[in-house]
Amino acid sequence: MDATAADAPNYIALLEVPEEKMVVLPGASDDLTSVTFCIKEEDHTLGNSLRWAIMQNAQVDFCGYSIPHPSEAKMNVRIQTTEQTNAVDAMDKGIDDLKSVCQLLKARFQQRIRQGDYARAA
Repeated sequence: MDATAADAPNYIALLEVPEEKMVVLPGASDDLTSVTFCIKEEDHTLGNSLRWAIMQNAQVDFCGYSIPHPSEAKMNVRIQTTEQTNAVDAMDKGIDDLKSVCQLLKARFQQRIRQGDYARAA
């Protein structure tokens, strides 16, 4: 492992996300029902999963993400909500919901492994 890979931040292991990890881009509506977030050091793996989780919220009218350029390590997530909630709360709920799905998947995977309910490669 080279020095740069060893020095790179490992956000998966962090309990608290660094403040500069996500920022709100200029152009958000005054009532925050329409916001674009920039999330650094992320790509399609998180983008599509997070978009799915956010769209499960009935108060969300639109959620999409884009990678502005392949050489830039950032992802933009656009959320538009109804007037009953705002995009910041929708993002927060989406992150919590996605975390819950991942924890459930991990628990079920570990349970199946303990039970020996997995197919062995031939």
